Amino acid sequence: MADYGFDTLSVHAGAQPDPATGARATPIYQTTAFVFEDSDHAAALFNLQVFGNIYSRIMNPTNAVLEERIAALEGGRAGLSVASGHAAQLIALHTLMGPGDEVVAARQLYGGSINQFTHSFAKFDWHVKWADATNSETFKAALSPNTKAVFVESIANPGGIITDIEAIAKIAHAADVPLIVDNTLASPYLIRPFEWGADIILHSATKFLGGHGNSMGGLIVDSGKFNWGGGKFPTLSEPCPSYHGMKLWETFGDMAYAIACRVLALRDLGPALSPMNAFLILQGVETLPLRMQRHCDNALAVARWLKANPKVAWVNYAGLEDNPCYALHRKFCPKGAGSVFTFGVKGGYEAGMRLVNSVRLISHLANIGDTRSLIIHPASTTHRQLEAEDRAKAGAGDDVVRLSIGIENVEDIIADLDQGLGEA
Repeated sequence: MADYGFDTLSVHAGAQPDPATGARATPIYQTTAFVFEDSDHAAALFNLQVFGNIYSRIMNPTNAVLEERIAALEGGRAGLSVASGHAAQLIALHTLMGPGDEVVAARQLYGGSINQFTHSFAKFDWHVKWADATNSETFKAALSPNTKAVFVESIANPGGIITDIEAIAKIAHAADVPLIVDNTLASPYLIRPFEWGADIILHSATKFLGGHGNSMGGLIVDSGKFNWGGGKFPTLSEPCPSYHGMKLWETFGDMAYAIACRVLALRDLGPALSPMNAFLILQGVETLPLRMQRHCDNALAVARWLKANPKVAWVNYAGLEDNPCYALHRKFCPKGAGSVFTFGVKGGYEAGMRLVNSVRLISHLANIGDTRSLIIHPASTTHRQLEAEDRAKAGAGDDVVRLSIGIENVEDIIADLDQGLGEA
C-alpha cells in the first residue's frame, strides 16, 4: 500500500476483510497455537523455510496486522510487536549485543530507560556510554570498538529535546553501527526517522500509537537498509545454532534483523504482545493523525500560556520560537513539536508536588500519550531512582513538571492549570 497517504495507511495498512467471516475489523485471534497442515508443513515452519503461524508467543495474525501497519507508517521493511516499550528495547539490543558490548545512548532518555540501560542490562554484561543529544559530537567521542549501537529518542522524554537524527546517523554509520531511534513521543505522524538515516525504530505503543491509555505494547521496525554482513554482528552473519547453521543475513537479506528479533530473542525471552492489546492499539492507530495534530495544537497553546504566567520560571517546548530546539522542530517535525513538555514552577520541588496534587481535570499519573491531559513531577516519581545530578542531566530537575497534553478543549486545560498553580 506504499502509494497511499499516511491517513489512509493508518486505517488500512496490513488489514483485509477476514477471509473466513468477512469481518471488516481485524479479528482478535485469541489462541495460543495454530494447527499445521501436516508434518511436512510443521517441519518447514520450524526450519524457517516458510512463513506462518506456530505459537502466539512468536507470531499471531492480529499482531501481524499491527506490525505491518506500523512498518508501513514508518516506511520500514518489517515490524515486530512485543509486550511493552521496555521489551522492545530488550529485544532490539539482545539481537545485536553480546557480553562486554556497549551501546552509546543519549542521556536525555525516559528515566526508566536510563535505569534499564544502567542497571538491568549490566546483568547481561552490556554497558552504556552516555552522550548529549544536544551535541552530536559527544556520540563520536563515546564510540569504541565494542560499540554495537547508538540509541536516541526522536523527541526526548521528559525534556522535549528534538534530536538531530541526521547528524547522529552519520556518526553511527561511520563506525559501522546502527542508529536506533525511540520514536514514541513523535510517532510517525510527526517524524519518520528512517528518512533521516535511522536503521531501527522503537515505540512504546502504550503511548501515542494506542493513544487511549488502555493497553501496553511495544514495536520494533527494521529499515532493511543496514548491512549486517561485516562480522560485527555474529547473531546475524554467522551460522545460527538454533537453525542448523543457517546464516540469517545470507538467507533473509533485508529482513534478517526483524526475523532474528522474532525467532531468536522473542522466542527465547518471551515478552509477547497479547492479541487483545494488539487489537486495541490498532484501533488507536486508525485515529493517530487526527489525535496527534490536536495534541500538538493544544500543547503549543498551553506552552504559550505558561510562558506568560508569572508563577512559572521557564517553559521547555520546542514549538516556542525562542527554544533552542525550534530550528530542529521546523526541520524534523514541522507539523508539531509533540504534546509532551516540561516547565519549572517557582518554588521548586515542593511547589511542583503541590501543583500535581491540585489539578482536577488533568490526571496525575505515570504515562504519556493519552487522549486525556496528564501531569507528573518526575523528580519525585519517574526519575526518583536517579541521583540529583543525573536527574538534572536527564531534564528532570527538582522544579520540573512534565505535561502530556491531551485532546480536550484547550481552554479547559489552561483553566485547570491556572487554578492548580494558584493552589501551588
